[in-house]
Amino acid sequence: MEPQEAAGAAGGGGGGAGLLELELPRRGAGEAGAAVAVAAELEARRSGETRRLVLSRRLSGPLPAGLARWFPALEVLDVSGTGLAALGAELLELPRLRTLLAKNNRLGGPGALPKGLGQAPLARSLRVLNLSGNRFAELPAALLGLRGLQSLSLGGNRLHSIPPEIQALSSLEFLYLGGNFITSIPPELANLPSLSYLVLSDNKIQSIPPQLAQLHSLRSLSLHNNLLTYLPREILNLVHLEELSLRGNPLVVRFVRDLTYNPPSLLELAGRTMKTRNIPYAPSDLPGNLVRYLSLASNCPNPKCGGVYFDSCVRQIKFVDFCGKYRLPLMHYLCSPECSSPCSSASQSSTSQSESDSEDEAIVAAHRMQKVLLG
Repeated sequence: MEPQEAAGAAGGGGGGAGLLELELPRRGAGEAGAAVAVAAELEARRSGETRRLVLSRRLSGPLPAGLARWFPALEVLDVSGTGLAALGAELLELPRLRTLLAKNNRLGGPGALPKGLGQAPLARSLRVLNLSGNRFAELPAALLGLRGLQSLSLGGNRLHSIPPEIQALSSLEFLYLGGNFITSIPPELANLPSLSYLVLSDNKIQSIPPQLAQLHSLRSLSLHNNLLTYLPREILNLVHLEELSLRGNPLVVRFVRDLTYNPPSLLELAGRTMKTRNIPYAPSDLPGNLVRYLSLASNCPNPKCGGVYFDSCVRQIKFVDFCGKYRLPLMHYLCSPECSSPCSSASQSSTSQSESDSEDEAIVAAHRMQKVLLG
């Protein structure tokens, strides 16, 4: 789903019967007094009933002063492709605005968004915001105050990172950040309980945090054209995932054998012993830091092992079948080299132990995944 499609779908509630769409025809960008002319024409066509306004004329400055007074019922504002470098304080005077489309402009510099955006009535009413095709080098902090936002599009900008504070947008259902320069995904992104569509394609992402498996509402995950070589095995826990796009990634085509393994410390060996032998203890028996440490034990995924690990583990790439058509490389964390699967080469037969170990995971995954796009 493209950002404009998402914005249209989410903003469609404002397009019912009785909606008046006011569109100003495009004129030459070099017209003298363009801002004055736009303001005069808007004032002349003012209406207390207009709920949707589309400006398609080149604007030389921010939104015209008086816009909120002329169109007090405005719910949808489209200023895409108008050349705006700043939205201006007039935006804060639109308390009923639900959809703001400002694609393909020059936004991104200081003052691109009005001060006080997160404290304005707009912060509660706005549901759809599309700022794709602009010049933002970082996600504006002012956007983090839009707590009612359900759809956010910032594709085709100059973003290099996703701030952990994005978790503040707890109502977000659609997030489009494709076509940027993002290199990593913060684990905090998993704290968006309603997120259903996540687009991170055409970036420079090298790995996916396992915490992303906590996005239990996620239905579509677009990761194509990145630098991924594997996926965390936890991705199988995305029970509602219907579409996973992975084409254009350097996904590994062989198993990885020689990965760094640091032997466990004495502390970890003691903790493993207590966990695997089920040695009973009460919080009063041990110092608080050791009680917390023991609570961090992770179970070894090898069903024939039954062991645990804390900080020291062996990484192993294992291929899992999806829908009987694709083999997806997933990262496994094992408690020791002895737990590694005997299969360590992509040239082994289809009856290898690695494949048989993957059968249960493949069966579980196949009915969850409707579309896996590997290109």
